Amino acid sequence: MATGKRDYYEVLGVGRQASADEVKKSYRRLAMQYHPDRNQGDKAAETKFKEISEAYEVLSDAEKRRQYDQFGHDGLKSSFGPGGFDFSRDFTHVSDLQDMFGSLFGEGGGMFEDLFGGGGRRSSRTGPQQGADLRFDLEISFEEAMFGSHQEITLPIAEQCSTCSGTGSEPGSKEESCRHCGGRGAVVSSSGFFQVRQTCPVCSGSGRIITKPCRDCRGTGRQKGRKRITLRIPPGVETGSRLRLAGRGEGGVRGAPAGDLYVILHVRPHDIFHREEGSDILCEAPVPMHIAALGGEVDVPTPDGFARLKIEAGTETGRMFRLRGKGAPSVDGHGRGDLHVRVIVEVTNHLNSKQKKALKDFSDACTEDNYPMAHKLRTRAEEFFKVRDSLNQAKTET
Repeated sequence: MATGKRDYYEVLGVGRQASADEVKKSYRRLAMQYHPDRNQGDKAAETKFKEISEAYEVLSDAEKRRQYDQFGHDGLKSSFGPGGFDFSRDFTHVSDLQDMFGSLFGEGGGMFEDLFGGGGRRSSRTGPQQGADLRFDLEISFEEAMFGSHQEITLPIAEQCSTCSGTGSEPGSKEESCRHCGGRGAVVSSSGFFQVRQTCPVCSGSGRIITKPCRDCRGTGRQKGRKRITLRIPPGVETGSRLRLAGRGEGGVRGAPAGDLYVILHVRPHDIFHREEGSDILCEAPVPMHIAALGGEVDVPTPDGFARLKIEAGTETGRMFRLRGKGAPSVDGHGRGDLHVRVIVEVTNHLNSKQKKALKDFSDACTEDNYPMAHKLRTRAEEFFKVRDSLNQAKTET
């Protein structure tokens, strides 16, 4: 029995053996193309969209598809009723449309939620609203990061209005239901065969109208001010460390709690000590050349004071020494890192005549064996020059 309807597979442009994913992919492509909001005033596109939706309603449902494959359109009368496909009810494939509407109306799907009444992520503005979290960047010295300190900071913060307790209404006055939306916080309008639900432009979605705004906050429920906060900086922090102060952020509205304050620390560079990975720190220590040559001891700075460092004979610039437990304290209070000392051999300067003579006598007494690195460099350079000359000679002969 002919119904005058096109074959559902033909409507979606897929074969009868198409998989569920292929059916869904084709539907999304066509729905994007013919959606009424992209073709406003185009009745043909609206009719096409209805036809696509009806076809997908059947072919996306395994049982309905089986009935359709066996009996055609007549086999679906029990599913749709005598009036055929019912566009007034919710689609069973709303979830399949969500990705499409996310692209059509922007990330977040606000229009999608209004259109299909999802409301899952829409928050009512009639109730309490927690204050926003705030961030504050604070620069501290290396010493403060090592040993801890207390800092007093002043922040411009919007706090809950003390006069109206965040309600926005003058004490003693009452709010009224918004007449424009009937207190629902949203207005409904038609878009093709859809009902479009939008935030009420009069009450901004609260559903209530403040008849007499608070004179101090002018109806906002918050007051701008400057708050002075004493901040405890624990020992061992480093650049990027984050301190959380619960309830010290922006004030809430209508009795809701305040947000949190996050303080991000930035440690100024130090002339002597440099923070390494974890709780280890580094410093460079100059060593007189005679101690580097003969061996001995030198004083090196640590966070706890000077420490004696034993230098072996023949120590060269760049050699690293480690002093265990002389680094930065761990923020959790368990242990300390190490101090790494990089030796810099310091050449003697500002010599008097006696010192110059002694150094000249020392130089005359030295041989290549006393400077093995210099001897090694010279030997390898001479080998390089020999190979170079050989190659140049071969090119000349050819």
